[in-house]
Parts: sequence; C-alpha cells; structure tokens
Amino acid sequence: MAVPGWRERLRAARKTALVQDGKRKVHYLFEDGKEMAEEYDVKSGQLVSRKWREKNTLGGSGKWQVEVGEPTSPLLGALESELIKESSSNPVFMRKDTLSSFQWRIRNLPYPKEVYSVSVEKEQRCCVIRTTNKKSQLPLDTAALSFTHANNTLIITYQKPKEILAAEEQLQKELKKIKAANNEEGDCKTQ
Repeated sequence: MAVPGWRERLRAARKTALVQDGKRKVHYLFEDGKEMAEEYDVKSGQLVSRKWREKNTLGGSGKWQVEVGEPTSPLLGALESELIKESSSNPVFMRKDTLSSFQWRIRNLPYPKEVYSVSVEKEQRCCVIRTTNKKSQLPLDTAALSFTHANNTLIITYQKPKEILAAEEQLQKELKKIKAANNEEGDCKTQ
C-alpha cells in the first residue's frame, strides 16, 4: 500500500477552525495522532505560523515544535524563572513564508550585511550562509564534525581544536586567580 501524499493526508485529517484576533486558526488531527496547528492572516491569506506535535512516550501530548513563524516563548512560572535559560542575544533561526516565497530569518546577528554571503548549492539542493568573520585561522577538519537527531532537533557538533582547548584552559587558570567578592576565605569576617 502506497503512503498517501501530503494533500491526501490533509484531506483525511480531522480539522477545526476559528477566526480570532485577525487570524484564521486551523487545527489538524491526523490518523497517526500527530497534530498540526496553522494560523493565517485573515486579510492577506498569508501563513503566519505552523507548528506540530505528537504523542509522547506515555501517550500524552508532546510539546509544540514550530516549523513556520516565531518560536514560542514559554510563559515563565515562579519556579521556572529561577532556571538557567539561553541568552536572549543568541541567534534564533526561524522560517516565515510569504504568499509567493519561502523565507528564513536568523535574528540577533549584529554584523553588517557585507559580512554575510548567501548562495545556492545546486548539486546539494540547499542554500548556504557564510560569514567573513573568523573566530580563528585554524583549518576545519571534517573528522571533527558530527551530527545527530533527537526530539525533533538536529544537533551539529564540531570538536574544538587543541589550540582552542589550550587557550580556554589558560583562561580558566587566570579566572581562578581572581578573588570573588563573596569569597568566604577572605580577610573580612562578619560580626
């Protein structure tokens, strides 16, 4: 039996829709239990967001994974606000389509346009983004590059060269020499 195409899957899915805040919100429930939620601008018909989720290992609803639109920022509860989180200045990659084109955005890139080069690699069927900023002049090693995929996340890893590891180790030695303001071993004693 052939796997049904995308259009057939959309037609077969249970769909509910509502219009709210100038957006048409459509929820799809597929036969395999996966869910997709889309939002369209009512005036232009443009896709604003698309996200997916599937059942977790215990059968409950998993977390939404954003495919198109702004990444969702979880509302921080009293306990969650104490946890460590990513810096808000880290680059954020997202897809935001228009009616006539696919569009990808990378936020929090502070350098001017001249630093970037964007090209199409026809044989690999991909777009490549390069930068002239170089953190080091060390050559890249293919053997140091690896990747894995888990929880709907592609994880790309590049092992640090020995020169970088040595420089970071030296920096840590220097940082250990700095006396912290709240150092309990200091000369000051509280009364």
